[in-house]
Formats: sequence, C-alpha cells, structure tokens
Amino acid sequence: MRNPPHNARLRIGLGALKTSVSIPGFGHTMRRNKRSSGRTPECGSRSFWKRWRALILGGLIFGALLLAMNGRPLLAQDAGTTPPGTVPGGDIFLPIVAQNGPSFRVYDAIPVDRGASPPCHPSERPAAENADLNLSLRGYAAADAPLTLVDINGPTDPDAPQAPGLFADRRLPAFTATYQVYDWDWSCGPDGCRGPLLTTWPVTLLEMAAAPGEMLSIPSRNAEIYGGGYKALVLYATADQLTLVYTRHDTAACGYLVHLEDIAVEPSLVTLYNELNAAGRTHLPALRNDEPLGRVNGDSLKLAVRDTGQFMDPRARKDWWRGY
Repeated sequence: MRNPPHNARLRIGLGALKTSVSIPGFGHTMRRNKRSSGRTPECGSRSFWKRWRALILGGLIFGALLLAMNGRPLLAQDAGTTPPGTVPGGDIFLPIVAQNGPSFRVYDAIPVDRGASPPCHPSERPAAENADLNLSLRGYAAADAPLTLVDINGPTDPDAPQAPGLFADRRLPAFTATYQVYDWDWSCGPDGCRGPLLTTWPVTLLEMAAAPGEMLSIPSRNAEIYGGGYKALVLYATADQLTLVYTRHDTAACGYLVHLEDIAVEPSLVTLYNELNAAGRTHLPALRNDEPLGRVNGDSLKLAVRDTGQFMDPRARKDWWRGY
C-alpha cells in the first residue's frame, strides 16, 4: 500500500458534517468532507487553500457589511418605510433646525411673590387687558427730541438696569426716533381708558438701531430676584412685545420695569408665558443677564423704562447708560 504524501498527514476533521457552505458571489460551493468517502482535502493542496481563502474573505466582507448597517446614522423619518401620521418606534430624535430658521430655547419659571401688600400686590386684571403691562393699549406718539443721551440731575441708583445689556457687545446704539407714551386713566371704566400724553419727561419711549435678526437679552442688572442668577420676571409676552419687571411682584407698581416693543420674542418663551398665565400666574418665566430672549425684528427696537410705575426718560445717561 502506498504511503500518503507527507502534506496529507494534517487533515480537517469535518467528516461528521454532510452539508455544503455556499459563499454568494464567489461562484462555487465548498463541500465539507464526508466520513463515508474516506477522502479528506489535503492541507497543502492549492485548491484547498484557494477555497479557504475565499471563505475567509467572504466572512470578512459579510462582517463589514453588518457593521456598516448597524453603524449608519438613524433618520428621524425614513421616507418610504414609515406610514404617514405615525411615529417611528424606538429612540426619538429632535428635528434638525436650520441655521437661519427659528430656534427652540428652554426657559425657567420661578414663583411669583403673591403675598406682598399693596402697592406690590398682584393685579387681578388679565395681563392682556392691563395697560400697565400691555403697552399697546396705551399707545404712543412721535416726539421731537434730540436723538442723543441726556444728562439729568438727581439721585442715581448704582444698580439700575443698564440698557447696553440688550446687546451682546454692550454698545451704545444709534437712536433713530423718540416718542411719548399716553397716560392711562383708571377711573373711566372697569379697565380704564387712554389719557393724554405723558409730559413729565420729553421722551418716554426710545427707538434704537440694530442689526436685523440680532440676538437680544435683558437690560443687565446685578441684583438677583431669585437664586440661580435670575434678574427679571416676564409679566407679559407676545410675538412682538415683552414686559419685564426686576422683582418677583406681578405688578408694574414696584421696582424697575422695562417694555420692549417691535421685537421677535423667542417662540418658546411666549409659549411658556402663555401656559403659566393660563395656570394662574403663580409662576412666571424668569431671565438672567445675557440670556437670549428674542431677536431684532427689522432694523430697530423700542425701549421704555419705568420706576415704581412712572415712565422715565430712556435716554438718561446716569441711569440707564452709565459709562457712555
């Protein structure tokens, strides 16, 4: 009997298996050895290693495809696979917001001090019908006054709200127009009615130039009204108006109050305000210095400042524009 070749002494013990392994795309089938045939592929043969190389290469390619499929980015919606009106199961992804589109910001609410005694007690009048909060009820008229800062005599609060905080660069903007706000007569009906123009100061509403879409924050102040750096409370908010008070009192009668007009208020801030207003105003949105509240809508915005209910001249250098 002839001795088997030296390289046939190593054999693959697959004789118990009677199946074939087919590698798609390689055009052949590698048949595993049958014990009944008594023959085993020789390890050193060229055909043996060709088949095993094909098997290993096929496994590597198949594994790479699996990894690629498992690692691909998931889409919030996969067109053609999700029926209309349904939400895909599993993880939920927030929509991607375009760079120049509307943003979504999260704001905080703090408790309102509703236990204060008059005049700081909260008004029971709905905010939209309250001319102390909704400046559009009062209205205003153009004033003929210098478009510059003015120096006014009198005491100065070293921590009065500073108007440059409206802008990220803390600049002194160009003044483009001045106005006088109408007074309000609270005695002429359940919600009062418009009175004559306020003339204590020559200007009570100031229009300032700004870049279209420029981000805005509150006029800055050091004093906190609540722990966590909160400086101002939102008493009224619409898509283009914002009324802020630098206390936790739900009234314009105590502390400093700021009206911002003709701006694009952040939609999520307006939504939060509306929810809290409908829930009874026990909490209201609060803002910190440098926290975005909206953007310039057009190329200007309007500012009015009040102290314990009184409209002040927003051009006063010593009060609202210190350092300029």
